[in-house]
Amino acid sequence: MKVLIKIFPIVMLVLFFISCESRKETKQEVKEAFETTAVAQNIRQVKVDIKGMTCEIGCARLIQSKLYKADGVTFAKISFEDSSGIISFDQNRINEDRIKAVIENTAGGDIYSVASIEEIDVVPQSDEIQ
Repeated sequence: MKVLIKIFPIVMLVLFFISCESRKETKQEVKEAFETTAVAQNIRQVKVDIKGMTCEIGCARLIQSKLYKADGVTFAKISFEDSSGIISFDQNRINEDRIKAVIENTAGGDIYSVASIEEIDVVPQSDEIQ
């Protein structure tokens, strides 16, 4: 019993150091993966003029929802009042033609049409401003 009492704290200490070391490696792996992903993204922002919207909830929010579900779209804000939208997307995963197709195929494809798409400057993230 005395041997067990002496060995137990040593075993616990060893396990503690092993688990802490493993956790440091995991944090480093996550950080490296995040940095690789951030570098790999090619974010663009476009303004899209949309024809055929008749209401805020049924039209603008529906289009916005469909855009958010598209792979590569990072931000979408559709305005019924302006008949336009601002869309940020990763150009490596989706392009302007696909964005146009998502909008025009919403609600069966007969209601909405994209009048124009123009690139606008991407607003820098707060951590990028120095």
